[in-house]
Amino acid sequence: MTRSTGRTVTANLSLALDGRYHGAGGPADFATFVPYVTSDTARDHMSRMWADATTAVLARGNAEGFMGFWPSVADDPDADPRDREYARWLVRTQKVVLSTTLTDAPWERTRIVNAPAADVVRELKNEGEGEGDILVNTSPSIVKPLLAADLVDRLYLMVLPEIAGGGQRLFEDGLPASTWALTHQETGASGELALVYDRVR
Repeated sequence: MTRSTGRTVTANLSLALDGRYHGAGGPADFATFVPYVTSDTARDHMSRMWADATTAVLARGNAEGFMGFWPSVADDPDADPRDREYARWLVRTQKVVLSTTLTDAPWERTRIVNAPAADVVRELKNEGEGEGDILVNTSPSIVKPLLAADLVDRLYLMVLPEIAGGGQRLFEDGLPASTWALTHQETGASGELALVYDRVR
């Protein structure tokens, strides 16, 4: 793989077999996904995705959900150790939240930006050479325009053995053609696949 110049941009998402990242009930419909995204395979996959990341890029809705849940996990002795480590990383890392409505960040180490996703990520790539990966964290509204702009260097995908039958898809018609190399794969006990794809440039 030959990466684009600057920092590596990574993105993660869970997808049903029909390519959807939520169910037919709308953006809050994750019932099909829950049994798989808490598996050992999914937790190990999560540990891989943040290991080299020093910046998290999130959409406002994801940021509100994540920061309302994960900080309490960081010091929970009953939580899975992998969940605790992810929670601690999320709290301490630099966060960039894309929002058209927020003006002040209610979370520490967070910057609010009202600008197109591609412009924001280009700036992050160029301003911090060698500072670690930029992880677009479970935010399809950001991943989609980055794919359209060919700015994603690595995809962490969980593919679940379910057909959602409705909901939005990650890969829509009109994306530029691109080639990806499978650099890691793991199969979970319930048939979920943890896949890592690197962009071939």
